[in-house]
Amino acid sequence: MNIVKVGMADLNITKSPNRIRTTGLGSCVGVVLFDSQSKISGMAHVMLPDSSLSKGLLNVAKYADTAIPKLIEDMERAGANARRIVAKMAGGAQMFAFTSTSDTMRIGPRNVEACRIALQEARIPIVAEDTGGNCGRTIELDSCTGMLNIRTVNQGVKEI
Repeated sequence: MNIVKVGMADLNITKSPNRIRTTGLGSCVGVVLFDSQSKISGMAHVMLPDSSLSKGLLNVAKYADTAIPKLIEDMERAGANARRIVAKMAGGAQMFAFTSTSDTMRIGPRNVEACRIALQEARIPIVAEDTGGNCGRTIELDSCTGMLNIRTVNQGVKEI
């Protein structure tokens, strides 16, 4: 078994018996996709909600609206079936308190909503999530079982 690491604004896929992990989810959202029949899983570490915010060369893994379709495409190319894929999400914290009610400072909640929309458009059901709050997270998906292990600063470990 290997652990495939996914960096910030990155995405990757793997197959059973491997695991896939990302660290440092604050306002970023970790989206994991899993096909229980092929045992193929994928993860995207989404930093921002919308690729229209991009300046210069587009990193598709950085934005919810481009990372999720790319992740599905990569999984299908590896043998997954999009009709069997389910999603889990973690992250999207509001890491800092702001006195302004400006929407631009609510990056975590905006990331979560953008991921929900992208998954809905792809007809991928979200079967579990651990989003919001104000703590950072590390997540690791087991490609054998589809179980997502979430380590949260000051709150311990949980599985969804």
